[in-house]
Amino acid sequence: MVGPNTGGYIINTQILRARLTDAWSVWVATIAIPLLLLAPAFWNGYPLLQWDTGGYLARWYEGYLVPSRSTVFGIYLHVGEGSSFWLNLGIQALATLWILYLTLRVLGLARTVRLVPIGLILILTTALPWLASMLLTDIFAGLSVLALFVLVLHSGKIATLEKCALFAFIAFAGATHSATLAILLGLCCVGWITRPFLGKRIPVASLLQGSLTIAAGAIMLLAANFALSGHLAWTPGGYGVAFGRMLQDGIVTQYLHDHCAKENLKLCPYRNELPPTADDFLWGHSMFDKLGRFAGLNDEMGHIVVRSLAEYPAWQAKAALAATADQLVHVATGEGTNGWIPHTYGIIERYIPSQVTKMRAARQQRWRLDFTAMNRVHVPVALGSMLIVAILFGYGLWRRRRDDLTLLAGTVTLALLGNAVICGVISGPHDRYGARLVWIATFVVLIAATRLFGERDAGELGSP
Repeated sequence: MVGPNTGGYIINTQILRARLTDAWSVWVATIAIPLLLLAPAFWNGYPLLQWDTGGYLARWYEGYLVPSRSTVFGIYLHVGEGSSFWLNLGIQALATLWILYLTLRVLGLARTVRLVPIGLILILTTALPWLASMLLTDIFAGLSVLALFVLVLHSGKIATLEKCALFAFIAFAGATHSATLAILLGLCCVGWITRPFLGKRIPVASLLQGSLTIAAGAIMLLAANFALSGHLAWTPGGYGVAFGRMLQDGIVTQYLHDHCAKENLKLCPYRNELPPTADDFLWGHSMFDKLGRFAGLNDEMGHIVVRSLAEYPAWQAKAALAATADQLVHVATGEGTNGWIPHTYGIIERYIPSQVTKMRAARQQRWRLDFTAMNRVHVPVALGSMLIVAILFGYGLWRRRRDDLTLLAGTVTLALLGNAVICGVISGPHDRYGARLVWIATFVVLIAATRLFGERDAGELGSP
């Protein structure tokens, strides 16, 4: 009697200790990972700012729409002003932890012993903590792709409350940036196209839910635009941004040379003085300012964009392919995050004067932020991760596999390609556009490595 009872007691004690250890490690991960994600902001002494941050902040106060600046994200930032925006960073860090954990959970890899090292590697080798520490929409781009993957392909493994939370999160993420919304829309379209071939792997109800997040995001943006500006309109700027890319490729100059003799265009007197880059034209001190910026030139830029697409189709196609390829390799961390962001400083000084002292005391505003050494790690990790994810997806297609890893690799590969097309072709290649999304490729590589070298919690990750 004593032996069995003692043995049973020892086993129960071991189980209890294991559970206590697991609970303790969960709490450590829940606290440590968000804090590490915000380490750049803690080091800076203030949330990181970017060139575009000011445009979003001003939406609440100025009451009119400006190109490429979501009112939804502007309202989100306004909610956090009283906390010096630390509330926003806390939301971003916790959302990141939640989406990472949820993705691992539906793949059967949710043990803390896996979450912690994967989180640490992402923090040390990718732009993720810098995105989470910044007042910018970029953190939501990659998270929304992972969230859509979970909602559409693994809705049966999550609770109803989690589905509702994911739905709201994806809709919000799409409303913060038109490029993010376009990527999510593209993924849903691919889902509908491939569903006849994948069958039960993509449930119709789940795919419909995912697609409705796009509609919800669009409605959210239109409602916010109407509430702040009184106009039921989409965020402007599409033609202007596309015009900048065509100017950079030389297409605008050619169009002006071909048509100024026949058309009375405002830009004709400046056709030999156009700046070499879109950034110089749109955001520098160019003739764009003299001609009234977007308000004065939007119609003319739209006219040139549409007519140029019709008149130079081969040139446009070649430029689009080159821009897409170029965007794929533009993945460096930190573009637009330095000490020279006068517009953002000016917006904070004008509308949120209580923040000025804290903002100016930050290391970023004292030019102590340099990404050169960091990108010696981030760039090769990003490029290598993209290559490995594409190989994983290609291998899965070749073997006609429909396992979760292949579907995740395919989702991320298509998201990266769609991001390169949308951002590269319309806006022109920028490191910021690549860095905001490429970290999810590294996440997939880490999942694949965990599957290869580690034991899984439950089930088979690769079951068809």
